[in-house]
Amino acid sequence: MKKSLFIAILSIMMIAMPSKAEVNFGIRGGYNITNLTGGFTQDNKSGFYVGPTVKFTVPIVGLSLDASALYDQRGVKINGSDESLKLQSINIPINIRYGLGLSSLVNVFAFAGPQFGFNLSSDKAIDMGSVSGWTFRSSNFSLNFGIGATVMKHVEIKANYNLALGRTANLTYADGLGNVISADTKYNAWQIGACYWF
Repeated sequence: MKKSLFIAILSIMMIAMPSKAEVNFGIRGGYNITNLTGGFTQDNKSGFYVGPTVKFTVPIVGLSLDASALYDQRGVKINGSDESLKLQSINIPINIRYGLGLSSLVNVFAFAGPQFGFNLSSDKAIDMGSVSGWTFRSSNFSLNFGIGATVMKHVEIKANYNLALGRTANLTYADGLGNVISADTKYNAWQIGACYWF
């Protein structure tokens, strides 16, 4: 229901955009530092994302919208084990941006918006004594918020936090008494990235 409502609102916004809206295409890439919550202790592990992007700048001062289709890889290392967990997905972030031109060369902006993720990873059996299985969800929903800057209208750098709003995966393990425990986990990430607008 929430996804349908969001898509309907986005469609209305796109139809309502005046013909003077500016459209830019680019390529985006960056670095992930993953923080896994729930289930067990872990160490952050780096990953990356890359893919095409598009930006719609509307004739309202400072307001624009961007959307991307990104291959995203995130990982964590389980403490006390040689095991690593890697999440690979196709992510579609859609961000509303508000920018402020500092000069004709530099524009700074803040942004926020939803991200829809579609899992490419396989479930994994984990060999570390009490842990028996790791199951990824087929899709996930998260929120991005951050800041950035565009230099000379072509080069963009930004930093953001990606917050999972639902379960990303499920961990199943046995405790010391032999009881089977099921724990929901979430893949959150700090992201630093760059984009080149053509």
